[in-house]
Amino acid sequence: MQIDILTVVPDLLASPLSHSIIKRAREKNLLQINIIHLRDWALNKYGQVDDYQFGGGAGMVMRCEPLANAIDDLQKEQPYDEIIYVTPDGKQHNQQIANELSLKEKILIICGHYKGIDQRIRDLYVTKEISIGDYVLSGGELAAAVIVDSVGRLIPGVLGDETSALSDSFQDNLLAPPVYTRPAEFRGLKVPDELMTGNPKIIDAWRDEQALKRTEERRPDLLQ
Repeated sequence: MQIDILTVVPDLLASPLSHSIIKRAREKNLLQINIIHLRDWALNKYGQVDDYQFGGGAGMVMRCEPLANAIDDLQKEQPYDEIIYVTPDGKQHNQQIANELSLKEKILIICGHYKGIDQRIRDLYVTKEISIGDYVLSGGELAAAVIVDSVGRLIPGVLGDETSALSDSFQDNLLAPPVYTRPAEFRGLKVPDELMTGNPKIIDAWRDEQALKRTEERRPDLLQ
């Protein structure tokens, strides 16, 4: 899988995508991530990629030409399966979207900055708009890193035990049940007896019950 990220602040993405599971995915050549500097398509020698808003108002807007030229150049050899713009007014990211994106071969993520990108780029190029929450960040880079992490770990072969992702929260519209490890007793609190039986049927039944209980208590909206 290939994920290209178009940004004016590439350094913001270097560390989040160079460690842990995503690092292993890249080392195994299961996931190729290209962090691409939009200023390579700048309008002038000063690196300009933005301009004032028509109609007035505070904040700059990323111009059409650098974005359009970059996207056209990047997909000359192979079109993108999805061109994603991360934006507060997009559809909120969830596990279902991550699952769907993990099946794609080539994705471009556009990171907005300032007041965002010219609407015409959204109209002409963007196939999916994603938000990671009802709040505003300084730019789309951290949101892009969240999306890449949530998608990359689902690629077959990335996780040591591929069944691990199947039991994550939200995979079946349930939150994950509580988990425990050694010691069996800590400060007067014991691991539930069901988990100590060694009986898979009892353990699975307990986990299902706890997942449903936790979801009812914390996210009843998921059960609707």
